[in-house]
Amino acid sequence: MTAPSYTRADFQTDQEVRWCPGCGDYTILASVQQFLAGLGRPREEFVFVSGIGCAARFPYYMNTFGMHSIHGRAPAIASGIVASRPDLSVWVITGDGDALSIGGNHLIHALRRNVDMKILLFNNQIYGLTKGQYSPTSEAGKTTKSSPYGSIDYPFNPVSLALGAEATFVARTLDMDRNHTQGLLQAAYEHEGSAFIEIYQNCNVFNDKAFIQLTGKEERVHNRIDLEMGKPIVFDGGAKAVVMRDGQATVVDSSTVDPKAILVHDPTRPDPAIAFALSRLSHGPYGPTPLGIFRDVSRPTYEGQMHAQIDAAKEKNGEGDLARLIASQGTWTVKDPSSNGG
Repeated sequence: MTAPSYTRADFQTDQEVRWCPGCGDYTILASVQQFLAGLGRPREEFVFVSGIGCAARFPYYMNTFGMHSIHGRAPAIASGIVASRPDLSVWVITGDGDALSIGGNHLIHALRRNVDMKILLFNNQIYGLTKGQYSPTSEAGKTTKSSPYGSIDYPFNPVSLALGAEATFVARTLDMDRNHTQGLLQAAYEHEGSAFIEIYQNCNVFNDKAFIQLTGKEERVHNRIDLEMGKPIVFDGGAKAVVMRDGQATVVDSSTVDPKAILVHDPTRPDPAIAFALSRLSHGPYGPTPLGIFRDVSRPTYEGQMHAQIDAAKEKNGEGDLARLIASQGTWTVKDPSSNGG
């Protein structure tokens, strides 16, 4: 039997896509729809869950199952879906404010538990939906409506945060690079467990050209570091390279080091130390910045272990009896103190 054939149109809805003209969300939406169409998998087997924010409108535009949920809680709701329906492909759509401010706790625990969900974090370094306040990823000194004298907060590095939470798959891409984005979507889809992709997404209204050092025609040549499995990490036409020195990833002139000293990328290393070091090359889209897969390792999934425990308990004890469980131990009788002998 041949696999069913789908087009991007099969994953589009009749809802008017309502983001600001020129927003990077449009390109991300197109990339995801095109990617899913190429899988040949029925759209009824996908679920998109979002929180609150500009990115959170995503489920309305996907002709799949979906839920526009609670601010910051999309990973928690998605965890419930994965636990009850492990046959579905569950995706979380979130933003830098939704995921890293009110939702920070839910994000890190979903990652450490290795729940089989794919988390796409749209990072535009600003609160767009509420009209331009600084976010957890805004650079220090950022002047916004909520920080008129410049933000004094130190920003999160989302990739470093995910690696610190022991995520088994961590990657970064750009909204406008559809081929690169779809390549990472494929890798995340094939990964068993939590997959986290940070997507630098331009907000052309409140934070335009925030990623110009990686997207500008002249700038990107000097700053974009493409991480490719099994290849030495070089960039700027080969003029620059990355080496490890004293446990830190360092950019050097390629001509000044032995080629054997150049770091060869391997995201499958069990120890996340080198992946973390690469994530610290830049604290945001400024100067030489790595894009691609930082980490891709295997670990048992949360729902897999949970269902294994349930199956083992059934085999040992048979089907559960809730009433018997409740009355099995630790029960007591509460008497009315006004009655005799109370």
